Amino acid sequence: MAVWGLGGRLGLRGGVGAGGLLCPRFQSHRPQGVQDGDGSQSSLKTPKIPKIYTKTGDKGFSSTFTGERRPKDDQVFEAVGTTDELSSAIGFALEFIAEKGHPFAEELRKIQCSLQDVGSALATPRSSAREAHLRHAVFEAGPILELEQWIDKYASQLPPLTAFILPSGGKGSSALHVCRAVCRRAERRETEKELTAKPPSTPLRDRLPLALQRSGTCYLLSRWVRRTLMWPSS
Repeated sequence: MAVWGLGGRLGLRGGVGAGGLLCPRFQSHRPQGVQDGDGSQSSLKTPKIPKIYTKTGDKGFSSTFTGERRPKDDQVFEAVGTTDELSSAIGFALEFIAEKGHPFAEELRKIQCSLQDVGSALATPRSSAREAHLRHAVFEAGPILELEQWIDKYASQLPPLTAFILPSGGKGSSALHVCRAVCRRAERRETEKELTAKPPSTPLRDRLPLALQRSGTCYLLSRWVRRTLMWPSS
């Protein structure tokens, strides 16, 4: 998938993980028979570093992955921006999680990598996409199943929930509650974009379960962190 950075698209098949490092793909969608690096040139070639400023958006328009120019307040960029905000919120929460040595930092990094793929798919409207673009906007069941396994794993370590929980429970738990809330907003932005797209872009049924399980994961992990700190009603 395309990586969206300060200078625009940085390329395909990568994502930005914790600490700004390139992270491996989350395997959320890989066309059959295509391997990472297919068609790429030798790794010995020094990549061109894009400039921070491009001046291409100074008039209030920006480009989708397909090259289509749209206003910056378009629903595509609203959805992409909220997805990026969610990844940033998870990165912030990761700092607290790593500080305390909690065991699920890698799971959160994988979610960040999956969000790079989601953002690229959101930025690929079918109205201007070619078949080559659409091949990079297909989501499979693997990441959803993996998120469900994480939820089941950490839920099994928690007592039954008998009351609503206010977002709190220490820095890590509170940060994960922010992730949960931002994730819910990202779901709303994705749904709004999908329902108004003509023609529809990547089918909502392919992405919404992934979004729902992301927010569920953040919620369960916030409870888990809260419980380790011996907060009541966790």
